[in-house]
Amino acid sequence: MLDGFLSAPTAKFDTKHVRAVIAPHAGYSYSGATAAYSYKHVNPQVKRIFLLGPSHYLGFDTCALSRATACETPFGNIPVDTETVKQLAATGHFSWVDQHGDEQEHSLELHMPYIAKTLPGLPLVPIMVGRVPREAQPNYGAILAPYLNNPENFFIISSDFCHWGSRFSYTLYDSSHGEIHQFIETLDRTGMQAIESLDPEKFTEYIKQTKNTICGRMPITLLLHAVKACNNQDLKLEFISYAQSSKCKRKSDSSVSYAAGILHATPTNN
Repeated sequence: MLDGFLSAPTAKFDTKHVRAVIAPHAGYSYSGATAAYSYKHVNPQVKRIFLLGPSHYLGFDTCALSRATACETPFGNIPVDTETVKQLAATGHFSWVDQHGDEQEHSLELHMPYIAKTLPGLPLVPIMVGRVPREAQPNYGAILAPYLNNPENFFIISSDFCHWGSRFSYTLYDSSHGEIHQFIETLDRTGMQAIESLDPEKFTEYIKQTKNTICGRMPITLLLHAVKACNNQDLKLEFISYAQSSKCKRKSDSSVSYAAGILHATPTNN
């Protein structure tokens, strides 16, 4: 299945300049094809992977680290970079997640097979992101910035986009944009434009105004803060693929949206 997904899209950017991707974490039959657009952009020359995903089940207001030494996948185990995990823990800003909470969270798990297949053998730094208070978000950006600024590291940000329908308690709709699924796409693309601005405050305001149910909004926000702390004018973020699990036309319908985003450095002319 993953071979099929990966054979379809082609890389739009030179992978040696790609620093991070945003990719979905739903079941592969729903979001696997969209995720492939991100995973076609992994840089095989990197030496370490950071994976940031939202917490769906555990309630906490920090970023949490795993005590695991490896993550099992159908393609073999992924080693956890325990030394980098210790470095992050030493900052005093991270908590720990126990094994049950670790295994329960699918926002990280669904990326593991893709990582093992496209970047085999590389060490992983899994980070589960909680409801980080607004005032603490720049701190995490400053902590992650040196890692993001190092081209030996590759960041994967796990997020689905709008979860629409009564079962998600989100049914915002403006008929002036067409049918429900068309409004959802407009809503999502406005959020994607806010992310592409690389301005964490602009994205935060977008979420505040629309309440869009982007489940990985906090990992995305921390990425934007890290980019800001890097002060690297060469970095650019672009979304290259978008899909919905179904096309909502009635209030009784529901859907989840998926997007693939690429953070890349602009090549110099040297």
